[in-house]
Amino acid sequence: MASSRRLEDGIERDFDRQLSYGDYLHLDEILGAQHPRSRPVHHDELLFIIQHQTSELWLKLMLHELVSARDGFRSDEVPLALKRLARVKHIQHTLTDQWSVLATLTPSEYLEFRDFLASSSGFQSYQYRAVEFILGNKDAEMIEVHRHDDRAAAMLTALLDSPTLYDEFLRHLARQGYPIPDEVLARDVRAAYQQRDGLLEAFKIIYSDPQQHWGAYETCEELIDIEDNFQLWRFRHLKTVERTIGHKVGTGGSSGVDFLHKALDLTFFPELYAVRTVLDPPRRRDHA
Repeated sequence: MASSRRLEDGIERDFDRQLSYGDYLHLDEILGAQHPRSRPVHHDELLFIIQHQTSELWLKLMLHELVSARDGFRSDEVPLALKRLARVKHIQHTLTDQWSVLATLTPSEYLEFRDFLASSSGFQSYQYRAVEFILGNKDAEMIEVHRHDDRAAAMLTALLDSPTLYDEFLRHLARQGYPIPDEVLARDVRAAYQQRDGLLEAFKIIYSDPQQHWGAYETCEELIDIEDNFQLWRFRHLKTVERTIGHKVGTGGSSGVDFLHKALDLTFFPELYAVRTVLDPPRRRDHA
């Protein structure tokens, strides 16, 4: 067994005129973007910073994919939308798994640098808020937290004023002939989505005969996966915060764990859960 290998002759070595890996990814900027504020610098602050920076990168990609999925529903390109949602689910798994790394930060270690965070808080993540907006949990008041950042406020305002992923899916179903109530299609897209029992008829049709309505059925289940994953992320967030700071007030002024716990009651696609309650067993066919 060899303990080393020589560079192959064709491997590029001169990057004076060629684009390098580091240049393409702007690694100098990315790897130079960690600036611990604790004095003296505490060893574990780097973990805290990288955890949140990488989460923001994944949120950026998630939002990119959700916008594209929404556009897919708008143009009735369901396979494209499903491809995007499949990628979103993998991103969600990665984000959820990341909490296990931050959970290695003990309360004693975090308290060594927590005060240096001042009023900064994950609650102020405008990309997280953007993801919630496009999925249906809209709240114009949340934009006020980001008025100091023109770019963030503009992004959130645009998403507040536009249909959600679910809105476009329901409009797609209406174009396919499913009985989507007019009040749903004409709803105020600036408002947080609320359950409308009139939609249950359409979803009951879909779920009562999946083979006949496979495209719609598959999409409904993909959306359920997205919401389940989101709830798992919220729960892991809550439990990581609880094991790190207990029930202390958050650095951004929220009630901390208690505030996060309330998010577990939020839902994006309520009718997709409600339809399960009203489904009837399939009728059995008699055999001669």
